[in-house]
Amino acid sequence: MWGVLSALGRSGAELCTGCGSRLRSPFSFVYLPRWFSSVLASCPKKPISSYLRFSKEQLPIFKAQNPDAKTTELIRRIAQRWRELPDSKKKIYQDAYRAEWQVYKEEISRFKEQLTPSQIMSLEKEITDKHLKRKAMAKKKELTLLGKPKRPRSAYNVYVAERFQEVQGDSPQEKLKTLKENWKNLSDSEKEVSIMVVSLKCLL
Repeated sequence: MWGVLSALGRSGAELCTGCGSRLRSPFSFVYLPRWFSSVLASCPKKPISSYLRFSKEQLPIFKAQNPDAKTTELIRRIAQRWRELPDSKKKIYQDAYRAEWQVYKEEISRFKEQLTPSQIMSLEKEITDKHLKRKAMAKKKELTLLGKPKRPRSAYNVYVAERFQEVQGDSPQEKLKTLKENWKNLSDSEKEVSIMVVSLKCLL
């Protein structure tokens, strides 16, 4: 993070004066200036897609109607409902997404106008780092006590977690091997169910 502060073009002493925080060595913990956290928090968020908007809206309804069903099964039913939805009704969600996207573009443009080029670079790096950290934490959570396969995909993790207890195998390693082969043989539409589960969990 020291590189983030250095990119602002101010010395450590100036940063301390400007934000009232202490800065230690670049090789130890760094206290970030207050503007960084507040500006990052106010950064406009991208709108969700029309399908995710529909799924997020329908999931509580499907859960209430099927309280014992697994999330993957609910997502599969929601996906089927979306495919069967008339184009005229899909258009409502698609138009809402396009309208929010236009608002987002205008908001992000105004947001960036308030920042210097170096601040924009720093914030973009921080946002990317936070995104990668969230993905890593999600993968770790999904595979708790199951072991971590080589370069796992988030959707694959969901697939493993949902089916680990059901698959045959004398050891966790054998079960993971079987699930890995089963995953490879799934069609793209079947894998899409696990991908949608991951997307919705990030929204709930």
